[in-house]
Amino acid sequence: MTMNIAEVGERTPELIDRLVEVWEASVRATHLFLSPAEIDQIKQHVPQALRQVSHLVVATEGDGKPVAFMGVNTPMLEMLFVAPDQRGKGVGTKLIRYGIDRLGVTRLAVNEQNPQAQGFYEHMGFTVYKRTDRDEQGQPYPLLYMKRK
Repeated sequence: MTMNIAEVGERTPELIDRLVEVWEASVRATHLFLSPAEIDQIKQHVPQALRQVSHLVVATEGDGKPVAFMGVNTPMLEMLFVAPDQRGKGVGTKLIRYGIDRLGVTRLAVNEQNPQAQGFYEHMGFTVYKRTDRDEQGQPYPLLYMKRK
């Protein structure tokens, strides 16, 4: 099946809803340190984050269904989420390459408790330069800040 990657201009309510579904499925599959209640609480803030990020890039299948997305506030990758059934198929790599090549991504933060994501970003050339004990919302989820040379 064909995979299309494109920056989205208009962020319709329908698109936001579809991306929140991708976000939730991805988080439930990868963020095993979060309780279902914590995921539900964070989910309330996702639509606003999707609307506010400077660059929203969506990967869609041939039928137009979103399967992954990333948000960028250059030079920072703010979010990258891939539907569980698409993991390991190269869509995350295509997104991050797009971010690096077209949007100037050189920095990101990743949950320390998500070692698969950390390994992916290391594979893509990012290295840890800072660690915090809490996330940006003050929750006890250590973050690793990574940058690319």
